[in-house]
Amino acid sequence: MKIKIRTALISVFDKTGVADLAKALVGARLYSTGGTARALREAGLEVADVSELTGFPEMLGGRVKTLHPHIHAGILAGAEHSEELRARGVPEMDLVVVNFYPFEKIVASAASEEEIAENIDIGGPAMVRAAAKNHARTAVLTSPEDYPAFIGDLRKNKGEISAEKSRILAAKAFVAVAHLDAAIANYFSGRGAKFPADSFLHVRKQMDLSYGENPHQRAACYQPAGAASGYGQLQGAPLSYNNMLDAQAAADTVRLFSRPAAVIVKHGNPCGAATAGNLRAAFLRARRCDPLSAFGGVVAVNRTLQEDLAEEFAELFLEAVVAPQVSPEAKRVLASSQRLRLLLTPGEGGGLGFEVRSVRNLFLAQTPDTVERDRRRESVSQKKPSAAQLRDLAFAWRVAARVKSNAVVIARQGATLGIGAGQMSRVDAARLACEKAARAKHKTEGAVAASDGFFPFPDSLELLAAAGITAVIQPSGSKKDEQIIAAADKLGVALVFSPTRHFRH
Repeated sequence: MKIKIRTALISVFDKTGVADLAKALVGARLYSTGGTARALREAGLEVADVSELTGFPEMLGGRVKTLHPHIHAGILAGAEHSEELRARGVPEMDLVVVNFYPFEKIVASAASEEEIAENIDIGGPAMVRAAAKNHARTAVLTSPEDYPAFIGDLRKNKGEISAEKSRILAAKAFVAVAHLDAAIANYFSGRGAKFPADSFLHVRKQMDLSYGENPHQRAACYQPAGAASGYGQLQGAPLSYNNMLDAQAAADTVRLFSRPAAVIVKHGNPCGAATAGNLRAAFLRARRCDPLSAFGGVVAVNRTLQEDLAEEFAELFLEAVVAPQVSPEAKRVLASSQRLRLLLTPGEGGGLGFEVRSVRNLFLAQTPDTVERDRRRESVSQKKPSAAQLRDLAFAWRVAARVKSNAVVIARQGATLGIGAGQMSRVDAARLACEKAARAKHKTEGAVAASDGFFPFPDSLELLAAAGITAVIQPSGSKKDEQIIAAADKLGVALVFSPTRHFRH
């Protein structure tokens, strides 16, 4: 069965391409509302106002235009209702063209709650749902992106649309309504609710990725309703699943620092991080932590990427660079590195306020780990850390919070010297951090260390002290805290406890 387009109702907020679409509806009777009707008339088309169907003018400043039985009867009618419609003078609607108020953009603009509420579309979604339900007899369009193909089908099929095409458009229409409803639910449920309603995970495909964790795996990137936009890619090869994970890990880490900072990530873990007076110096210090692992890594910085640092990047093999902004000079330098992915850091505003991960057929959600607010620390050993050590402990603590557990980070003067990541035992994480530092020829005497979890036994502390570490920070809460404090006193290590743990799996 095919749908012959003889009558169409067009009411859109985004008027992109709508005049061209209407012109392609040759011989069809057009009904429209407000600004859409004006736009179509300005394009030279003959349009009837929906008030001719309803017998009522628009009411309440435009809030009520299409909420009327004569509109929805025409959209929802089946073959058995034709006589009833004729008796009431109601035409059957063969096509409904509607897109919604830009609710998510209004929320992102930090508008008032009154303005946000005003942009909750009522009539549009009602018409779209009705048309999608009755897709066997009524086609529906909800996006200007679908207009060209629809026009092509009309011309090819002499003004008709196939049932299969109408069904595909109906599926897109239900997705559009669901996405809008989820964005609205997210906004309201996020205001005081501990977790949003179960609809908050409605997602929309943002882009295909080049592949998953391995080349034989397919992958795509999805964006939850109401979430802020993702990475803006300025150049380079298509993003893979692993690129996205590493870019996020790097961006999350570098955000923790107020001074100019650079972080290098490899396989989801920072392999070097540093702060300095400028980005170039910060990057060079971060790279010295583990030059071998930095090869093929992802770098994030927290200032505008300038030409001097871009020249350093151009000499290296890196998978991606993430920056909040990129200067024109830096863009020109990196343009020759055609495969290097140059990404703009995504904004933090808007969205769910939750981190989401999957385990098979389930989604896990948690509030973000806000390590930058974690300042309730207590010096518990006889030896007290100096002011310089406290600064380095705070630096190492931030990095450790972004390293996968078990994690131990050795640092000095705002730069990492050795990182032990993702170990099954904490003593192995400490040993690996020391070995990494030694391999890079860093002197660890007088350096500090951070552990993302408490030391269950003195062995890790003893190992770090043997490497010359003089101050350590770890979470409190172990049954053996007193034993660890006693070990620190025996070793002459300044020990600082934090009440907050920062595991990262």
